[in-house]
Formats: sequence, structure tokens, C-alpha cells
Amino acid sequence: MNMPDRLTRTFAALADPTRRAILARLAMGETTVNDLARPFAMSGPAVSKHLRVLENAGLITRGRAAQWRPCRIEPQALKGIDDWLDRYRQFWEERLDRLEDFLTGIQTSTTGKRARKPSAKERPHGRKK
Repeated sequence: MNMPDRLTRTFAALADPTRRAILARLAMGETTVNDLARPFAMSGPAVSKHLRVLENAGLITRGRAAQWRPCRIEPQALKGIDDWLDRYRQFWEERLDRLEDFLTGIQTSTTGKRARKPSAKERPHGRKK
């Protein structure tokens, strides 16, 4: 069986709403497994299984402090997703810029006035041209 790559493991881990809720809680700070399990109507082993998936994806780490196993989010694992999405973000921003240029050209040809181009701050996607 092929081992899935890191990005595949990350997306698979994030596909579950319980795991996303666990990450949202951990984004507020390190906490114990018991505190993480409290809002969910599921058994401790079920929560532990979710934590194992998140840990295998590199999204969290579990430490040991006496009898406690504090969990913390590993934000660097989310960077891989951001890098992957950035390629598509650039693609769509370029498409939006081309659409904006096309619409400006139509407006200019019908009114005879050159439309004022919005500043980067005014653009909905915020990209500078």
C-alpha cells in the first residue's frame, strides 16, 4: 500500500468536522485530551482516534506532563495547505484581473469615458495590478 503524501494526509484529517473543531479549540491554546473531548458526545477512545489522525497528519502534537497528555496545534502543517492554495489563488486573481480589464474596456467603448480603476484596497480580491 502506498503511503499518502503529507498534503493528502492533511486534507483527509481536515475532512472530518470533529477534527476541525478540535483544531479550532487548539488554536486557542494547548489543552488536555479530556478538555478536548468534553464538548463531543463520543467516547474517549473515539476522541483519541481523531487525535491520532490529526497527529499522523502532523497537525497536532501530544506531550506528556505527569499524568496529562497536553495537545497543541502545529501551525506549520497548515502552511503546506496555504502554499497549495496559493497557486490557485494566483490563478483566480489573474482571471479576475483579466475580467476587470475586459469590463473596463467595454465600459470605455460604450461611454467613451475611461473608467477609474479601483485601487488595490478597493478591489474585492485586493490584488495589485
